[in-house]
Amino acid sequence: MSATPDTVIFACVHNAGRSQMAAAFFNTLADPRKARALSAGTQPADRAHPEVIEALQEVGIDIGGAVPRFLDTEMAGSARWLVTMGCGEQCPVVPGPARVDWPVDDPKGQSVARVREIRDELRDRVQAFVDEQGWSRG
Repeated sequence: MSATPDTVIFACVHNAGRSQMAAAFFNTLADPRKARALSAGTQPADRAHPEVIEALQEVGIDIGGAVPRFLDTEMAGSARWLVTMGCGEQCPVVPGPARVDWPVDDPKGQSVARVREIRDELRDRVQAFVDEQGWSRG
C-alpha cells in the first residue's frame, strides 16, 4: 500500500447528481488509508440536486453541504482513476488517470422511486469497484 491514498474522480457534466452520489458512497465504503474520492463536472451546477440529497439521506449519507466543482487538469492529474457517468460526448476527457464509463441515468427531475434505483445502482457499482481494486475497509 502506498503512503498516499489513491484518488478516484467521479465526473459528470453538472456534478450535481450521479457523481456526487458515487463519491459519497465511495468515501463511505473505501478504506480512507487506501483511496479517496472526489467528484467534479465539466459544467458544474450551483448545488446538488435536492432529490439526490434526499435519496442519500435515506441511507444515512449527508451531502447537503456538497458544492459542485469544476474538473480541471490539476485535479485530474492527481487521480489514479476517472469514472465518468454515461454523459456521452459531454463526458470529460483528461490525460493521466485510467478511465471507465458507467452508463447511469441522470437523476435530475426523476421520480423518487427512480432516484432510489439510480442511488442503489451506484452503490452496487461503487462497492464492486472498491472490492475489485482492493480498497475495502477492514
